[in-house]
Amino acid sequence: MSKDIVTPQEWIANWQSNRRLTRKVIEAFPEKELFEFSIGGMRPFANIVDELLYVVNLSIKQISENQVIEFSDFMGYAGKTKAEILTHWDKTTALIQKFGKETSQEKYREVFNMFGMYNYALIENLIYLLENEIHHRGQGYVYLRALGIEPPAFYGEY
Repeated sequence: MSKDIVTPQEWIANWQSNRRLTRKVIEAFPEKELFEFSIGGMRPFANIVDELLYVVNLSIKQISENQVIEFSDFMGYAGKTKAEILTHWDKTTALIQKFGKETSQEKYREVFNMFGMYNYALIENLIYLLENEIHHRGQGYVYLRALGIEPPAFYGEY
């Protein structure tokens, strides 16, 4: 019997449901505004998505190879068009699914030094990645509302 409250499969399913919602936020942006619109000095949402995709891909690579890889410049990482960003998003979603299937439950409790900065159990690093996505998705909601666009519902099935 597991002492964990959530299984790795449930964790990945939750993360994936959040990713589906963030994808809907990306889809809601008009092409031009995705790359240019910002408020109060915050980055355009395409640049935020650069970060979201970069940190997840880099994190999975670090975990899979059991080595710390330093952060580098990730501007433009996601793509130069909305279609490229969505394609990259979907590839990363598939990578997360594969990671979830290949990662043992025991590994989630192992301490891992993510980016040479976060020396926590793997699950805590994964929670950080999800919270970072949720935080930035909130910025996307603000941008969409400022543009007069109704953002996707954040409740229910996504």
